[in-house]
Amino acid sequence: MGLHNNSLSGFEQCRFIMAALRAAKQALRREIKGRVAAVSDQEKLRQSRVVSQKLFKHPKYLSSQRVAVFLNMHDEVRTDDILQDIFKRGKLCFIPRYFTKSSHMDMLRLKDMEDMKTLPLTSWNIQQPADNDNDREEALATGGLDLILMPGLGFDKKGNRLGRGKGFYDTYLERCRTHPKGKPYTIALAFKEQLCAEVPVGEHDILIDEVLYEDEE
Repeated sequence: MGLHNNSLSGFEQCRFIMAALRAAKQALRREIKGRVAAVSDQEKLRQSRVVSQKLFKHPKYLSSQRVAVFLNMHDEVRTDDILQDIFKRGKLCFIPRYFTKSSHMDMLRLKDMEDMKTLPLTSWNIQQPADNDNDREEALATGGLDLILMPGLGFDKKGNRLGRGKGFYDTYLERCRTHPKGKPYTIALAFKEQLCAEVPVGEHDILIDEVLYEDEE
């Protein structure tokens, strides 16, 4: 067996490792989706409010002027209260526009809650600016971002994040590194059912700075 392993080229070994990583991620995605699906809508809303209140007291949030936040899907922390708070405090709000046929994502300016009502619905059942909406400010084309509030399927306490497999946020954070402002602070918003002992990660997965969830106190 050892002879066989030693006969693998570096390229083949890399492919084997990547395949194993993909399989581990897929298995964990299925497990977490099952856990979150078992949580009632009422409990999701309750946890979302707890997480939102923790965010509203967070020094990084309070000191950030340019904030990116996701418009949640059904299995993610509800962000309506956060959007309203961003506007109430006079911060600048940016939301994702995903290009589903690639890993490209932009963070585009959202003016207010009325503006959100005008956004079209995607096939993922989330609202986002239309592909041909070229009038909105893109965060990295101007002053960059101070803070990104991040979704995900799973997280561990070391800051490893399990996304949905498209790489939108990892790719965007790489772009942020080249902006004069540099990489923004990143906070993931999570249900406690999304916490894992360990998330399997590869070299292109970027650590997040912090995960906010309801502590077991």
